[in-house]
Amino acid sequence: MAESSPETRQSQFEQGVAISLHLWLSLTVAVQNNLGGPDSADKRDWFAGAIVDMFPSFADLAKPRKPSQKPLPPDPVAEDVEETLLQVMWDEFETNVDDDSEIEVAERVMKVRAQCAAGDFAFVEDLRKRWLATKGKTITVQEVDGGDQETDWEGDDGDDEDDEDEDVEMGEAPTLVAAPKERSPPEVDDDGFTKVTRKKR
Repeated sequence: MAESSPETRQSQFEQGVAISLHLWLSLTVAVQNNLGGPDSADKRDWFAGAIVDMFPSFADLAKPRKPSQKPLPPDPVAEDVEETLLQVMWDEFETNVDDDSEIEVAERVMKVRAQCAAGDFAFVEDLRKRWLATKGKTITVQEVDGGDQETDWEGDDGDDEDDEDEDVEMGEAPTLVAAPKERSPPEVDDDGFTKVTRKKR
């Protein structure tokens, strides 16, 4: 197998990072709900570029460097990527990720980097297949009492976009309140004292 060019490795790495962010549930929900404003989808693309820029380009690494030139910075470690993921989610999407999912995304990015450096793009291809399987599906998150979340992937049956937003807006369910029981009139004995009755439990 012919060795892939630095440009090919860089392109595959960039695609792998972008797909990794598209597969991140917390970011997908933030984008779908415009938590980063009306240009949330563009911010996700910028986000992918910011993660890619943390790593030296494969093209730059392949160039011979003169002794007078500063050496390229080393690749960041997974913890650096995790911190950047959390920071951007908070700064740009006002989302506090507290499910540790950024760890999985950072590990995925590091794996993409390592494999692309070796000219192996199988993992990027696997990610691409996973992303294509979920592309066009809407994620609905319903908040339940106590802050629990239920998440469902819903596929659109057809390409008709008119139906897409039909189920999105749901009014809040009315709060159920127990109807007050009618109180029986107080019993007064012969001496004029009111009889106290205990509530049944």
